[in-house]
Amino acid sequence: MAVISINELEAAINYWRGRSPSSGDELTLCKEASALSRPYALLIVQRQSSLPPEELDDEALAAWKAYDRFKNGIQD
Repeated sequence: MAVISINELEAAINYWRGRSPSSGDELTLCKEASALSRPYALLIVQRQSSLPPEELDDEALAAWKAYDRFKNGIQD
């Protein structure tokens, strides 16, 4: 995959939110959704529509890859 679109990143965040809903009084995101929300927010602020996977930190990249495997029907 050459780039991850903002729409794909949003879908990945929603996937993780569905698997592990926000918790606590603060409605804290799970670690995967939280990791993906940082690059998502940067895309919005920078008015970008995509980013290369190499720009994700290790935690966000792991969350992205797990979502991508799920989306493509690949079982671990």
